[in-house]
Amino acid sequence: MTLPVHHSLAGQAVDALRELVLTGEIPPGARVNEVEIAARLGISRGPLREAIRQLASENLLVLVAHRGAHVPTATREDVRALFELRTALECAAAELAASRRTDADVTRLREVCAESRRTYQAGERFPYRLDLAFHQALLGAARSPHIAEQVRLVQQRVVLLRSGLKDDPPHQHASLDDHDALVDAVAAGDPYRASLTMRKHLARVCAQMLAEN
Repeated sequence: MTLPVHHSLAGQAVDALRELVLTGEIPPGARVNEVEIAARLGISRGPLREAIRQLASENLLVLVAHRGAHVPTATREDVRALFELRTALECAAAELAASRRTDADVTRLREVCAESRRTYQAGERFPYRLDLAFHQALLGAARSPHIAEQVRLVQQRVVLLRSGLKDDPPHQHASLDDHDALVDAVAAGDPYRASLTMRKHLARVCAQMLAEN
């Protein structure tokens, strides 16, 4: 989903550091080199340390006393637990979206699906920013801010774990097809089909991640 855009220096540092972590530029297991990252971002270490604390609160970094911060890795059990939580939240969101969606919501969902296909077919590595944008649009249609916030935090952790995986074209094509099927279910106002489609989608994503973990 789309991440918040901040205008303060500290907020911009949070956004910039989060981007480095979620795109895998600072890969899982790697230590955050404060001197190097501060120079790269053109900021002092004060705002960077605030950003590190913020990302640690979101479980995107691990802080160890006297040793600094590093990007977490995950065991197979971690992946399973994360997807159990994500499935519970997003299946509920899919049901609500099918019940509450407007024509504008459906239009936005179809636009993101189309843009995702265009971007991927143009040769870009699987467009995770658009994957997140799709799920944000679905959550917007669900109109449940509390679910949306919890999903945002869980999805960030999933993107973090996926950042270290290799491209898998068959899986990526299947994900785009899943999104189209989800939109069809939401547009039809079918909560059961929307929830079932989401459950199958997340089960396949989890299985793919476990296969490479």
